[in-house]
Amino acid sequence: KETLLEMASEMDDELDGKLDRRVRLEYRDRGKFEAQLQIANDLLIFQMHTDVFEFDDAHPIWKTPYVQADRENSYCGVVNIYNFLSDSFKFNRNADEGYLIGRLFINRDRRYFVEGKGQTTLRAADFGKDEIDHDALIAILESAIAFSLDFDLLLPPYEENKRVTVDQFNTKMDNSKFVT
Repeated sequence: KETLLEMASEMDDELDGKLDRRVRLEYRDRGKFEAQLQIANDLLIFQMHTDVFEFDDAHPIWKTPYVQADRENSYCGVVNIYNFLSDSFKFNRNADEGYLIGRLFINRDRRYFVEGKGQTTLRAADFGKDEIDHDALIAILESAIAFSLDFDLLLPPYEENKRVTVDQFNTKMDNSKFVT
């Protein structure tokens, strides 16, 4: 969370005066296990799960020398990275979907790897080689931000949205809740 806050502050300072002030860059601390970063109309949510996880037998982590040397090295905590439209929260559009764009796995020795969209940092095959540090976190955050900014809003197919009841229409119009 500290790295995310620091990065958001630095980005905000760098962009000050360069962008339309309606383009928001804002960090929000949402408690012990969650933080949010709003960048323009995207909202990245970083959520740390409270449990430790093991991987299924087919996962590439089992092929790494690090895990083969000690099975206990495979147990990891996880930070999920989600991308939502910020307006989905602003207008309480509870039916809007977000996307899991990344997962950061960290074990007891602070060894890590990343899975996800646009994540080119440390993959599962390299697990055990590097310890998570400030520079690694910055690289992960930059990848998540870049992916979210390049990710275009997908319009649901016409056939899935061509029929609506009066109640759905009135409820959605009252609350600006048309699903995006």
